[in-house]
Amino acid sequence: MATQRIAFTEWTPDLAGVAENLSVAQNVVPTVLGYNPFPLAVDYSAAASEDLNNTFAARFSATTSIFAGGATKLFKLDGADLSLDNVSKTGNYSSIVKWNFTQFGNTIIAANNVNKLQSYTLGSSSTFDDLSADAPVAKYVTVVRDFVVAANLDAGSNSNKVQWSDINDEFDWVSGGASQSDYQVIADGGNITGMTGGEVGLIFLDRAIVRMSYIGSPLFFQFDTISRGVGCVEGNSVVQYGGMSYFLGADGFYSCDGSTVTAIGTQKVDSWFYANANPSKLNLMSSTIDPIRKIVVWKFIDNFAQNTLLIYNWQVQKWSSCVTDVDVVASSASAGMTLEGLDLYGNMDTLTTSLDDALWAGGKFLFAGARDTKIVTFTGANSTATLTTGDIGSEVTSVVTLARPIVDNGSGSIAVASRMLLNEVPQLGSYIPASSENRVALRSSGKYHRLSVIPTGDRWSNAIGIDIDVTPQGTR
Repeated sequence: MATQRIAFTEWTPDLAGVAENLSVAQNVVPTVLGYNPFPLAVDYSAAASEDLNNTFAARFSATTSIFAGGATKLFKLDGADLSLDNVSKTGNYSSIVKWNFTQFGNTIIAANNVNKLQSYTLGSSSTFDDLSADAPVAKYVTVVRDFVVAANLDAGSNSNKVQWSDINDEFDWVSGGASQSDYQVIADGGNITGMTGGEVGLIFLDRAIVRMSYIGSPLFFQFDTISRGVGCVEGNSVVQYGGMSYFLGADGFYSCDGSTVTAIGTQKVDSWFYANANPSKLNLMSSTIDPIRKIVVWKFIDNFAQNTLLIYNWQVQKWSSCVTDVDVVASSASAGMTLEGLDLYGNMDTLTTSLDDALWAGGKFLFAGARDTKIVTFTGANSTATLTTGDIGSEVTSVVTLARPIVDNGSGSIAVASRMLLNEVPQLGSYIPASSENRVALRSSGKYHRLSVIPTGDRWSNAIGIDIDVTPQGTR
Protein backbone atom coordinates (compact mmCIF):
# COMPACT_ATOMS: atom_id res chain seq x y z
CA MET A 1 0.00 0.00 0.00
CA ALA A 2 1.39 3.42 -0.98
CA THR A 3 0.45 6.70 0.62
CA GLN A 4 0.39 9.59 -1.81
CA ARG A 5 0.03 13.30 -1.03
CA ILE A 6 -2.06 15.24 -3.53
CA ALA A 7 -1.54 18.98 -3.15
CA PHE A 8 -4.25 21.46 -4.06
CA THR A 9 -2.32 23.17 -6.85
CA GLU A 10 -3.60 25.61 -9.46
CA TRP A 11 -7.16 25.65 -10.74
CA THR A 12 -6.75 25.68 -14.52
CA PRO A 13 -10.05 24.59 -16.06
CA ASP A 14 -8.73 25.36 -19.56
CA LEU A 15 -6.26 22.46 -19.26
CA ALA A 16 -7.00 18.74 -19.40
CA GLY A 17 -7.84 16.94 -16.17
CA VAL A 18 -4.64 14.89 -16.40
CA ALA A 19 -2.44 17.97 -16.05
CA GLU A 20 -1.95 17.63 -12.25
CA ASN A 21 -4.20 20.64 -11.70
CA LEU A 22 -7.47 21.22 -9.89
CA SER A 23 -10.62 20.67 -11.90
CA VAL A 24 -12.76 22.56 -9.34
CA ALA A 25 -11.84 25.34 -6.91
CA GLN A 26 -15.17 26.81 -5.87
CA ASN A 27 -16.00 29.21 -3.02
CA VAL A 28 -12.35 29.56 -2.06
CA VAL A 29 -9.57 32.16 -2.32
CA PRO A 30 -6.27 31.02 -3.86
CA THR A 31 -3.10 31.46 -1.80
CA VAL A 32 0.56 30.56 -2.25
CA LEU A 33 -0.12 27.19 -0.58
CA GLY A 34 -3.63 25.86 -0.98
CA TYR A 35 -6.88 27.78 -0.65
CA ASN A 36 -8.59 29.88 2.02
CA PRO A 37 -12.36 29.99 2.59
CA PHE A 38 -14.46 32.60 0.81
CA PRO A 39 -16.87 34.43 3.14
CA LEU A 40 -20.59 34.76 2.59
CA ALA A 41 -22.07 38.20 1.94
CA VAL A 42 -24.07 39.72 4.78
CA ASP A 43 -26.37 42.75 4.74
CA TYR A 44 -24.70 45.97 5.81
CA SER A 45 -27.26 48.67 5.00
CA ALA A 46 -30.98 48.87 5.33
CA ALA A 47 -33.00 48.60 2.13
CA ALA A 48 -32.99 51.37 -0.44
CA SER A 49 -36.15 52.21 -2.35
CA GLU A 50 -34.83 50.41 -5.46
CA ASP A 51 -32.21 47.87 -6.51
CA LEU A 52 -28.62 49.12 -6.49
CA ASN A 53 -26.14 48.93 -9.37
CA ASN A 54 -22.98 50.28 -7.69
CA THR A 55 -21.53 51.51 -4.41
CA PHE A 56 -18.71 53.92 -3.60
CA ALA A 57 -16.82 54.88 -0.44
CA ALA A 58 -15.40 58.38 0.01
CA ARG A 59 -13.17 59.68 2.77
CA PHE A 60 -12.23 63.29 3.44
CA SER A 61 -10.62 64.47 6.66
CA ALA A 62 -11.96 62.18 9.39
CA THR A 63 -15.30 61.51 7.73
CA THR A 64 -16.21 58.44 5.68
CA SER A 65 -19.25 58.61 3.42
CA ILE A 66 -20.79 55.74 1.47
CA PHE A 67 -22.87 56.25 -1.66
CA ALA A 68 -24.87 53.93 -3.88
CA GLY A 69 -26.70 54.28 -7.15
CA GLY A 70 -29.83 52.76 -8.61
CA ALA A 71 -31.80 53.10 -11.82
CA THR A 72 -33.44 56.39 -10.80
CA LYS A 73 -31.74 57.56 -7.61
CA LEU A 74 -28.49 58.19 -5.77
CA PHE A 75 -28.28 57.24 -2.10
CA LYS A 76 -26.09 58.10 0.88
CA LEU A 77 -25.68 55.77 3.86
CA ASP A 78 -26.82 57.19 7.18
CA GLY A 79 -24.21 55.95 9.67
CA ALA A 80 -26.63 56.23 12.57
CA ASP A 81 -29.37 53.90 11.38
CA LEU A 82 -27.81 52.44 8.20
CA SER A 83 -30.65 53.72 6.06
CA LEU A 84 -29.94 54.65 2.45
CA ASP A 85 -31.23 58.19 2.06
CA ASN A 86 -32.19 59.58 -1.32
CA VAL A 87 -29.67 62.31 -2.22
CA SER A 88 -30.58 62.61 -5.90
CA LYS A 89 -30.84 65.94 -7.65
CA THR A 90 -34.36 67.35 -7.89
CA GLY A 91 -36.41 65.17 -10.19
CA ASN A 92 -34.22 62.09 -9.78
CA TYR A 93 -32.90 60.27 -12.87
CA SER A 94 -34.18 57.65 -15.29
CA SER A 95 -33.00 54.33 -16.70
CA ILE A 96 -29.46 54.40 -15.30
CA VAL A 97 -27.77 51.08 -16.05
CA LYS A 98 -24.61 51.71 -14.03
CA TRP A 99 -23.21 54.60 -12.01
CA ASN A 100 -19.49 55.35 -12.20
CA PHE A 101 -17.96 57.29 -9.28
CA THR A 102 -14.73 59.11 -8.51
CA GLN A 103 -13.52 61.56 -5.84
CA PHE A 104 -11.67 64.83 -6.42
CA GLY A 105 -10.76 66.52 -3.14
CA ASN A 106 -13.98 66.78 -1.17
CA THR A 107 -16.15 66.45 -4.28
CA ILE A 108 -17.81 63.16 -5.25
CA ILE A 109 -18.45 62.98 -8.99
CA ALA A 110 -20.83 60.49 -10.58
CA ALA A 111 -21.29 59.62 -14.26
CA ASN A 112 -24.33 57.80 -15.63
CA ASN A 113 -24.25 58.20 -19.45
CA VAL A 114 -27.54 60.11 -19.35
CA ASN A 115 -27.13 63.29 -17.30
CA LYS A 116 -24.34 65.82 -16.90
CA LEU A 117 -21.71 64.73 -14.41
CA GLN A 118 -23.23 64.86 -10.93
CA SER A 119 -21.43 66.23 -7.86
CA TYR A 120 -21.77 66.10 -4.09
CA THR A 121 -19.52 68.17 -1.82
CA LEU A 122 -18.67 66.31 1.38
CA GLY A 123 -19.50 68.36 4.43
CA SER A 124 -21.88 70.80 2.74
CA SER A 125 -24.11 69.15 0.12
CA SER A 126 -27.43 67.54 0.95
CA THR A 127 -28.14 66.30 -2.59
CA PHE A 128 -26.28 65.72 -5.84
CA ASP A 129 -26.53 68.29 -8.62
CA ASP A 130 -24.97 69.01 -12.00
CA LEU A 131 -21.22 69.44 -11.57
CA SER A 132 -21.42 72.59 -13.71
CA ALA A 133 -23.40 73.95 -16.63
CA ASP A 134 -20.57 73.00 -19.00
CA ALA A 135 -19.81 69.55 -17.56
CA PRO A 136 -20.23 66.75 -20.11
CA VAL A 137 -22.58 63.79 -20.15
CA ALA A 138 -20.19 60.87 -19.73
CA LYS A 139 -20.20 57.13 -19.24
CA TYR A 140 -16.85 57.04 -17.41
CA VAL A 141 -15.10 59.43 -15.06
CA THR A 142 -11.77 59.32 -13.22
CA VAL A 143 -8.94 61.55 -11.98
CA VAL A 144 -5.62 61.86 -13.81
CA ARG A 145 -3.05 63.89 -11.89
CA ASP A 146 -4.84 67.19 -11.09
CA PHE A 147 -7.68 66.84 -13.58
CA VAL A 148 -11.12 65.25 -13.64
CA VAL A 149 -11.35 63.25 -16.87
CA ALA A 150 -14.54 62.07 -18.56
CA ALA A 151 -14.83 59.65 -21.49
CA ASN A 152 -17.40 58.20 -23.90
CA LEU A 153 -19.47 61.35 -24.05
CA ASP A 154 -22.93 62.62 -24.96
CA ALA A 155 -24.83 59.39 -24.31
CA GLY A 156 -22.68 57.49 -26.79
CA SER A 157 -22.81 59.92 -29.70
CA ASN A 158 -19.15 60.80 -29.00
CA SER A 159 -18.10 57.38 -27.80
CA ASN A 160 -14.40 57.91 -28.65
CA LYS A 161 -14.03 61.36 -27.06
CA VAL A 162 -12.14 62.25 -23.88
CA GLN A 163 -12.64 65.58 -22.08
CA TRP A 164 -10.93 66.97 -19.00
CA SER A 165 -11.50 69.82 -16.55
CA ASP A 166 -9.19 72.71 -15.80
CA ILE A 167 -6.23 71.90 -13.58
CA ASN A 168 -7.29 71.64 -9.93
CA ASP A 169 -10.78 72.87 -10.82
CA GLU A 170 -13.37 70.17 -11.30
CA PHE A 171 -16.05 72.77 -12.06
CA ASP A 172 -14.38 74.40 -15.09
CA TRP A 173 -14.89 72.52 -18.38
CA VAL A 174 -14.57 75.44 -20.82
CA SER A 175 -11.59 75.20 -23.16
CA GLY A 176 -9.46 78.17 -24.16
CA GLY A 177 -8.13 81.27 -22.45
CA ALA A 178 -6.20 80.52 -19.28
CA SER A 179 -7.99 77.20 -18.75
CA GLN A 180 -6.25 73.87 -19.29
CA SER A 181 -9.58 72.17 -19.95
CA ASP A 182 -9.71 70.53 -23.38
CA TYR A 183 -10.71 67.35 -25.21
CA GLN A 184 -9.30 64.66 -27.48
CA VAL A 185 -10.99 62.43 -30.02
CA ILE A 186 -9.25 59.05 -30.34
CA ALA A 187 -9.70 58.05 -33.96
CA ASP A 188 -8.28 54.52 -33.83
CA GLY A 189 -9.57 51.70 -31.66
CA GLY A 190 -13.35 51.94 -31.67
CA ASN A 191 -15.51 52.96 -28.71
CA ILE A 192 -14.07 53.88 -25.33
CA THR A 193 -15.04 51.02 -23.03
CA GLY A 194 -13.36 52.02 -19.76
CA MET A 195 -10.81 54.22 -18.06
CA THR A 196 -8.47 54.27 -15.07
CA GLY A 197 -6.55 57.18 -13.57
CA GLY A 198 -3.56 58.12 -11.45
CA GLU A 199 -0.25 59.64 -12.53
CA VAL A 200 -1.24 58.67 -16.08
CA GLY A 201 -4.63 57.73 -17.47
CA LEU A 202 -5.40 54.52 -19.34
CA ILE A 203 -8.19 54.70 -21.89
CA PHE A 204 -9.56 51.32 -22.92
CA LEU A 205 -11.18 51.00 -26.33
CA ASP A 206 -12.70 48.07 -28.21
CA ARG A 207 -9.43 47.29 -29.99
CA ALA A 208 -6.76 49.45 -28.34
CA ILE A 209 -5.39 50.90 -25.12
CA VAL A 210 -4.21 54.52 -25.04
CA ARG A 211 -2.05 56.13 -22.35
CA MET A 212 -2.89 59.71 -21.39
CA SER A 213 0.15 61.63 -20.01
CA TYR A 214 0.30 65.23 -18.81
CA ILE A 215 2.87 67.31 -20.75
CA GLY A 216 1.81 70.89 -19.95
CA SER A 217 0.94 73.78 -22.25
CA PRO A 218 -0.05 74.05 -25.05
CA LEU A 219 -1.35 70.48 -25.62
CA PHE A 220 -1.67 69.59 -21.93
CA PHE A 221 -2.00 65.82 -22.53
CA GLN A 222 -0.21 63.42 -24.83
CA PHE A 223 -2.04 60.31 -26.08
CA ASP A 224 0.05 57.23 -26.91
CA THR A 225 -1.36 53.92 -28.15
CA ILE A 226 0.33 51.23 -26.07
CA SER A 227 -1.77 48.34 -27.38
CA ARG A 228 -3.30 47.90 -30.81
CA GLY A 229 -5.52 44.88 -31.36
CA VAL A 230 -5.91 44.05 -27.67
CA GLY A 231 -8.61 46.19 -26.09
CA CYS A 232 -11.43 45.87 -23.58
CA VAL A 233 -14.78 44.36 -24.51
CA GLU A 234 -16.68 45.38 -21.34
CA GLY A 235 -16.08 48.53 -19.32
CA ASN A 236 -17.56 47.01 -16.17
CA SER A 237 -14.63 44.57 -16.13
CA VAL A 238 -12.07 47.38 -15.70
CA VAL A 239 -10.67 47.75 -12.19
CA GLN A 240 -7.51 49.34 -10.81
CA TYR A 241 -5.30 48.92 -7.79
CA GLY A 242 -2.09 50.86 -7.37
CA GLY A 243 -0.46 51.21 -10.77
CA MET A 244 -2.07 48.08 -12.23
CA SER A 245 -5.32 47.89 -14.20
CA TYR A 246 -7.18 44.66 -14.93
CA PHE A 247 -9.75 44.09 -17.67
CA LEU A 248 -11.50 41.61 -19.97
CA GLY A 249 -10.37 41.50 -23.59
CA ALA A 250 -12.01 39.77 -26.53
CA ASP A 251 -9.96 36.63 -25.85
CA GLY A 252 -9.57 36.71 -22.06
CA PHE A 253 -8.27 38.57 -19.03
CA TYR A 254 -5.34 41.00 -18.99
CA SER A 255 -3.41 43.34 -16.72
CA CYS A 256 -1.73 46.59 -17.74
CA ASP A 257 0.86 48.63 -15.82
CA GLY A 258 0.63 51.65 -18.10
CA SER A 259 3.22 50.37 -20.55
CA THR A 260 2.92 46.59 -20.87
CA VAL A 261 -0.21 44.52 -21.44
CA THR A 262 0.02 41.02 -19.91
CA ALA A 263 -2.30 38.06 -20.49
CA ILE A 264 -3.20 36.63 -17.07
CA GLY A 265 -5.85 34.06 -18.03
CA THR A 266 -4.24 32.32 -21.01
CA GLN A 267 -4.34 28.51 -20.71
CA LYS A 268 -5.93 28.97 -17.30
CA VAL A 269 -9.47 30.43 -17.24
CA ASP A 270 -10.08 32.37 -20.47
CA SER A 271 -11.79 29.54 -22.36
CA TRP A 272 -13.71 28.50 -19.23
CA PHE A 273 -15.01 32.05 -18.79
CA TYR A 274 -16.22 32.47 -22.35
CA ALA A 275 -17.78 29.00 -22.31
CA ASN A 276 -19.70 29.76 -19.09
CA ALA A 277 -20.50 33.48 -19.22
CA ASN A 278 -23.82 34.50 -20.76
CA PRO A 279 -22.69 36.66 -23.71
CA SER A 280 -25.92 38.66 -23.75
CA LYS A 281 -25.36 39.77 -20.15
CA LEU A 282 -21.70 40.78 -20.14
CA ASN A 283 -22.88 44.38 -19.63
CA LEU A 284 -24.03 43.31 -16.14
CA MET A 285 -20.49 42.41 -15.09
CA SER A 286 -18.92 44.21 -12.15
CA SER A 287 -15.43 44.16 -10.70
CA THR A 288 -13.54 45.20 -7.61
CA ILE A 289 -10.37 44.70 -5.58
CA ASP A 290 -9.95 43.15 -2.15
CA PRO A 291 -6.50 44.48 -1.14
CA ILE A 292 -6.47 42.49 2.09
CA ARG A 293 -6.67 39.16 0.28
CA LYS A 294 -4.75 40.53 -2.75
CA ILE A 295 -7.47 39.50 -5.17
CA VAL A 296 -9.32 40.91 -8.16
CA VAL A 297 -12.96 39.85 -8.29
CA TRP A 298 -15.16 39.81 -11.38
CA LYS A 299 -18.86 39.08 -11.07
CA PHE A 300 -20.74 37.79 -14.13
CA ILE A 301 -23.94 35.95 -14.99
CA ASP A 302 -23.38 32.44 -16.30
CA ASN A 303 -25.38 30.40 -18.80
CA PHE A 304 -27.55 29.02 -15.96
CA ALA A 305 -28.52 32.55 -14.79
CA GLN A 306 -26.31 32.21 -11.70
CA ASN A 307 -24.27 35.08 -10.32
CA THR A 308 -20.70 33.80 -10.46
CA LEU A 309 -17.45 35.30 -9.19
CA LEU A 310 -14.08 34.79 -10.87
CA ILE A 311 -11.20 35.49 -8.48
CA TYR A 312 -7.56 36.23 -9.32
CA ASN A 313 -4.80 36.47 -6.70
CA TRP A 314 -2.27 38.79 -8.35
CA GLN A 315 0.51 37.90 -5.92
CA VAL A 316 0.54 34.16 -6.66
CA GLN A 317 -1.19 34.36 -10.07
CA LYS A 318 -3.78 31.74 -9.18
CA TRP A 319 -7.54 31.64 -9.82
CA SER A 320 -10.73 30.36 -8.22
CA SER A 321 -14.49 30.74 -8.67
CA CYS A 322 -17.53 31.29 -6.46
CA VAL A 323 -21.29 31.09 -6.75
CA THR A 324 -23.03 34.01 -5.05
CA ASP A 325 -26.40 35.68 -4.68
CA VAL A 326 -24.82 39.14 -4.84
CA ASP A 327 -25.76 41.24 -7.89
CA VAL A 328 -22.83 43.67 -7.87
CA VAL A 329 -19.32 43.59 -6.39
CA ALA A 330 -17.77 46.93 -5.48
CA SER A 331 -15.59 48.68 -2.94
CA SER A 332 -16.98 50.31 0.15
CA ALA A 333 -15.88 51.34 3.63
CA SER A 334 -17.31 51.12 7.11
CA ALA A 335 -19.09 54.13 8.52
CA GLY A 336 -18.26 53.18 12.12
CA MET A 337 -20.69 51.70 14.64
CA THR A 338 -21.38 52.16 18.31
CA LEU A 339 -22.45 49.23 20.48
CA GLU A 340 -25.96 50.70 20.43
CA GLY A 341 -25.84 50.80 16.65
CA LEU A 342 -25.03 47.11 16.55
CA ASP A 343 -28.55 46.48 17.79
CA LEU A 344 -29.65 47.18 14.22
CA TYR A 345 -28.13 43.81 13.32
CA GLY A 346 -30.07 41.96 16.01
CA ASN A 347 -28.79 40.23 19.13
CA MET A 348 -25.01 40.67 19.50
CA ASP A 349 -24.68 36.97 20.26
CA THR A 350 -26.03 36.13 16.79
CA LEU A 351 -23.90 38.54 14.74
CA THR A 352 -22.53 36.81 11.65
CA THR A 353 -19.44 39.07 11.63
CA SER A 354 -16.90 39.06 14.47
CA LEU A 355 -16.73 42.17 16.65
CA ASP A 356 -13.00 42.25 15.85
CA ASP A 357 -13.72 42.67 12.14
CA ALA A 358 -12.87 45.89 10.29
CA LEU A 359 -16.57 46.15 9.43
CA TRP A 360 -17.27 47.94 12.71
CA ALA A 361 -14.36 50.42 12.57
CA GLY A 362 -15.09 53.67 10.74
CA GLY A 363 -13.18 54.32 7.51
CA LYS A 364 -11.93 50.76 7.04
CA PHE A 365 -11.94 49.44 3.47
CA LEU A 366 -14.49 46.72 2.84
CA PHE A 367 -14.85 44.21 0.04
CA ALA A 368 -18.50 44.87 -0.62
CA GLY A 369 -21.29 44.91 -3.15
CA ALA A 370 -25.03 45.08 -3.54
CA ARG A 371 -27.75 42.48 -3.29
CA ASP A 372 -31.10 43.76 -4.51
CA THR A 373 -31.75 46.93 -2.48
CA LYS A 374 -29.00 46.57 0.15
CA ILE A 375 -25.27 47.15 0.43
CA VAL A 376 -23.57 43.94 1.53
CA THR A 377 -20.10 43.10 2.81
CA PHE A 378 -18.22 39.82 2.38
CA THR A 379 -17.65 39.36 6.10
CA GLY A 380 -19.95 36.44 6.91
CA ALA A 381 -19.33 32.79 7.71
CA ASN A 382 -17.33 30.54 5.40
CA SER A 383 -19.25 29.55 2.30
CA THR A 384 -19.36 25.86 1.39
CA ALA A 385 -16.18 25.19 -0.56
CA THR A 386 -15.34 22.43 -3.03
CA LEU A 387 -11.86 21.44 -4.23
CA THR A 388 -11.55 18.65 -6.78
CA THR A 389 -8.29 17.25 -8.10
CA GLY A 390 -7.53 16.31 -11.66
CA ASP A 391 -6.94 12.69 -12.61
CA ILE A 392 -4.51 10.70 -10.46
CA GLY A 393 -3.22 7.38 -11.72
CA SER A 394 -1.86 5.64 -14.81
CA GLU A 395 -2.54 2.64 -17.02
CA VAL A 396 -2.25 0.38 -13.96
CA THR A 397 -5.51 -0.47 -12.22
CA SER A 398 -5.53 0.60 -8.56
CA VAL A 399 -7.88 1.01 -5.62
CA VAL A 400 -8.17 4.12 -3.44
CA THR A 401 -8.77 2.76 0.07
CA LEU A 402 -8.26 5.69 2.44
CA ALA A 403 -8.11 9.48 2.30
CA ARG A 404 -7.15 12.11 4.87
CA PRO A 405 -8.02 15.77 4.15
CA ILE A 406 -5.27 18.25 4.99
CA VAL A 407 -7.28 21.26 6.22
CA ASP A 408 -5.86 23.65 8.79
CA ASN A 409 -8.25 24.14 11.75
CA GLY A 410 -10.75 21.78 10.19
CA SER A 411 -11.37 18.54 8.38
CA GLY A 412 -13.43 17.56 5.35
CA SER A 413 -15.84 15.29 3.54
CA ILE A 414 -14.46 13.40 0.56
CA ALA A 415 -15.93 11.89 -2.60
CA VAL A 416 -14.09 9.93 -5.28
CA ALA A 417 -14.61 9.34 -8.99
CA SER A 418 -12.73 6.46 -10.63
CA ARG A 419 -12.67 5.42 -14.26
CA MET A 420 -10.82 2.95 -16.43
CA LEU A 421 -10.57 5.10 -19.57
CA LEU A 422 -10.05 8.81 -20.00
CA ASN A 423 -12.95 9.02 -22.46
CA GLU A 424 -15.36 8.07 -19.66
CA VAL A 425 -17.09 10.88 -17.77
CA PRO A 426 -15.96 11.02 -14.10
CA GLN A 427 -18.88 10.46 -11.72
CA LEU A 428 -18.32 11.43 -8.09
CA GLY A 429 -19.79 9.20 -5.45
CA SER A 430 -21.32 10.41 -2.19
CA TYR A 431 -19.31 12.67 0.10
CA ILE A 432 -18.19 10.83 3.23
CA PRO A 433 -17.26 12.88 6.31
CA ALA A 434 -13.91 12.22 7.94
CA SER A 435 -13.87 10.34 11.23
CA SER A 436 -12.70 11.83 14.52
CA GLU A 437 -9.23 10.61 13.49
CA ASN A 438 -9.53 12.56 10.20
CA ARG A 439 -9.78 9.40 8.07
CA VAL A 440 -12.22 8.59 5.26
CA ALA A 441 -12.52 4.91 4.35
CA LEU A 442 -13.01 4.41 0.61
CA ARG A 443 -12.94 1.61 -1.91
CA SER A 444 -12.89 2.85 -5.46
CA SER A 445 -11.27 0.96 -8.32
CA GLY A 446 -10.00 2.28 -11.65
CA LYS A 447 -6.97 3.49 -13.52
CA TYR A 448 -7.71 7.16 -12.95
CA HIS A 449 -9.10 8.76 -9.81
CA ARG A 450 -10.40 12.21 -8.89
CA LEU A 451 -10.82 13.21 -5.25
CA SER A 452 -13.17 15.99 -4.19
CA VAL A 453 -13.04 17.65 -0.77
CA ILE A 454 -15.59 19.83 1.00
CA PRO A 455 -13.66 21.41 3.92
CA THR A 456 -15.58 21.29 7.20
CA GLY A 457 -15.38 23.09 10.52
CA ASP A 458 -16.58 26.61 11.27
CA ARG A 459 -13.03 27.92 11.61
CA TRP A 460 -11.15 26.11 8.87
CA SER A 461 -8.57 28.44 7.41
CA ASN A 462 -6.49 26.73 4.74
CA ALA A 463 -7.07 23.63 2.60
CA ILE A 464 -3.71 22.20 1.51
CA GLY A 465 -4.45 18.83 -0.10
CA ILE A 466 -5.25 15.16 0.56
CA ASP A 467 -3.23 12.13 1.64
CA ILE A 468 -4.55 8.99 -0.05
CA ASP A 469 -3.71 5.31 0.21
CA VAL A 470 -3.60 3.61 -3.17
CA THR A 471 -3.23 -0.15 -3.66
CA PRO A 472 -2.36 -1.73 -7.03
CA GLN A 473 -5.02 -4.15 -8.16
CA GLY A 474 -4.27 -7.32 -10.07
CA THR A 475 -6.13 -8.31 -13.24
CA ARG A 476 -7.23 -11.68 -14.55
